[in-house]
Amino acid sequence: MKDEKQPDLRKRTKEFALAVIRIFSSLPKTTEAQIIGKQVLRSATSVGANYREACRARSNAEFISKVGDCLKELDETAYWFELLSESGILSSEITLPQQDECNQLLAIFTSISKKCKIQGK
Repeated sequence: MKDEKQPDLRKRTKEFALAVIRIFSSLPKTTEAQIIGKQVLRSATSVGANYREACRARSNAEFISKVGDCLKELDETAYWFELLSESGILSSEITLPQQDECNQLLAIFTSISKKCKIQGK
C-alpha cells in the first residue's frame, strides 16, 4: 500500500533535510560538534531518500521495508539531536523545532507502517 499523501510527505522530508543541513552549517568547528553533526546530517537526509525509494516500491513488502528504514533513520536523528542539545553544543532553542518535526515524522511513518502491515495480512 502506498501512501495517498506522497507529494506532501516527500516535500516534508526534503524540508526536514534542508533544515538539518542549515543546522549543520552553523555548528562550531570543534571535533565533537563536527562528528555528531555529520551523523545527524547523514541520518536526517537519508529519510527523504528512503521515502522516495518506498514510493517506487514494487511490492507491499518492499514498501514496508523502506518505511522501516525511514523509521530507523528518524530514530537515529532524534538521538543525535539529543546529543547536540544535551552536550551543550547547540541550544535546545535551535534543535527543538527539528526535534519536534523528527518526532512528528516518526509518528507519521509509524502509522504508515502499521497500516501497511495490517492491510498486508
